[in-house]
Amino acid sequence: MAKKQKYYVVWEGISPGIYISWDDCQLQIKGHPTAKYKAFDSLAEAEYAQKRNYFEFVKKSSSNASISSESKENIVKDSISVDAACSGNPGLMEYQCVETASKKLIFHQGPFEQGTNNIGEFLALVHALAMLQKLNNDHTSIYTDSVTAMSWVRNKKVKTNLALSSKNKVLFDLIGRAENWLKNNKFQNKIIKWNTESWGEIPADFGRK
Repeated sequence: MAKKQKYYVVWEGISPGIYISWDDCQLQIKGHPTAKYKAFDSLAEAEYAQKRNYFEFVKKSSSNASISSESKENIVKDSISVDAACSGNPGLMEYQCVETASKKLIFHQGPFEQGTNNIGEFLALVHALAMLQKLNNDHTSIYTDSVTAMSWVRNKKVKTNLALSSKNKVLFDLIGRAENWLKNNKFQNKIIKWNTESWGEIPADFGRK
């Protein structure tokens, strides 16, 4: 599987902005004495970061390493984690859910043809919510590293530029079912943004970076 799409924010460089490849990002920072840049997992995260201060997103210095380590204590123990992987954009997409603490697999779906990572993250969230509802579980939290998927769940609507085709019709059927589920069901389970910066990759990560 190919690596996930990354979005590179350049705050200070030859031409500040958001770049979708590391090569293009390097052209903006190479030789620049005060270059400031960082990679993000989604366009929404990159756009949010671009409007804010670079120092809000950089890792703690080595002298403050204990702060980052201690922050892991804030991870909710009663939780599960979801993630998606996509080979290309669009491409073969799959998603999965694991127990956050043990990384024990709870479910895995795919691969689906002509999907996107954000769609996979969204479907994983709704799948997890529906599963917890069937178990009469309204207390377990769900971690995701996708702010885009979180917004789609919040708005009960997927906003994607992906075009419907014969190859991804099954995927669009799943999207429709997920949207309908959100419109017709209520849930109390918290959806929480995984703090990749402090905690490392989300436990459900496919490990293909």
